[in-house]
Amino acid sequence: MTTGDVTASAVEVAFAGALSKSQLAYDYLRDRIARHELSPGYRLVLQGIADELAMSVVPVREAIRRLEAEGLVTYERNIGARVAMVDENGYVDAMQALGVVEGAATGLSARAISTADLQRATEVNDHLRSLLDHFDPHAFTALNRQFHSVLFESCPNQLLLDMVHRGWAQLSGLRDSTFAFVPGRAHASVAEHAHILDLITREADPLEIEIAARNHRWATMRAFLDARADAAPPRQTPHRETR
Repeated sequence: MTTGDVTASAVEVAFAGALSKSQLAYDYLRDRIARHELSPGYRLVLQGIADELAMSVVPVREAIRRLEAEGLVTYERNIGARVAMVDENGYVDAMQALGVVEGAATGLSARAISTADLQRATEVNDHLRSLLDHFDPHAFTALNRQFHSVLFESCPNQLLLDMVHRGWAQLSGLRDSTFAFVPGRAHASVAEHAHILDLITREADPLEIEIAARNHRWATMRAFLDARADAAPPRQTPHRETR
């Protein structure tokens, strides 16, 4: 092996090590954001995170850049990196659009879903139901996506299916788990899943299935908006002096 080969090998090893540390920092931060251990607006101090993970700030900085590109972190001048606040307008737009396209894709998929897939969706929904007593929003969200994927992945319209995938990806960027904000919504969500499965099993009209799937998505959106409204501080009425 030549000196050049040894040098190249050393560079590759160092690069691989830096890459793995960056991935470790990324996974660590993304998971904590998803679980809301790092709440919206939380300041991400590079050195503090690096100390927690026993690494330099370089891979932490790279991880934060990735999270910023995904919309999970924002960077403010003279302040630094913060966990992104929920973009309410962006969330509503994404949920409304996803409700339309996912509802249509689910309706078109209904006749093509196999008995085995229906059984798998039922088992996933049963698993979701089992999480309700000891609620974990991150685990619930992951299973929720599995459930819906079974129902829309058989859509014969590839363009529509691509739009559904983009919608899910966009919502993941806005916030990994809506159920962390509205955990009470999970009970109703499981019941609505069972209703949609019943419609598909009974070979109901595809339009009825489409509307049920769309309303299910929009009900989550409304629950989120209601929770945000309840959490907002009351508006102060200006005091007027009487003369």
